Amino acid sequence: MSNISQIVAYDGAATPVLHTLLPVSVTKEKGKITAFWREAASGVPVYAQVRCTMTLEQLASKTYKLVNRVEVPVQEVVTGSNSSGYSAQPKVAYTNTVETIGYFSERSDVVGRRLVRQLAVNIDGSIATSVTPVTTGPVPELFDLLTAPT
Repeated sequence: MSNISQIVAYDGAATPVLHTLLPVSVTKEKGKITAFWREAASGVPVYAQVRCTMTLEQLASKTYKLVNRVEVPVQEVVTGSNSSGYSAQPKVAYTNTVETIGYFSERSDVVGRRLVRQLAVNIDGSIATSVTPVTTGPVPELFDLLTAPT
């Protein structure tokens, strides 16, 4: 298992922005491991930071359930101030979320899990050429190796 470490990734903006998510915690409850990361952008309150949560759980059926969840809160835009010059702090208006879930038999192997993960990634990205699968980092380790950060 890898030690939990920061995640660095670009977003899909017209001019892509690099996001660095810092490790916050790893919890273990009743056979479910949950790792949590959060961005630490200056001037943005904690509740409005980009977040990532990954979970690894073996269900009663002996099937592994793996979840990668990325959340991007969108803050309201505050314009102007009241007659006393007070401007309220913006609040989160909504949160855009993408969740990837994998279910794998305990009899599955690394090659099979990597094959389906990479196929899903390529379909998501409309990749129609041969690419070498990424084999390092928290998501490939979670899905391919069935390991969660510690």
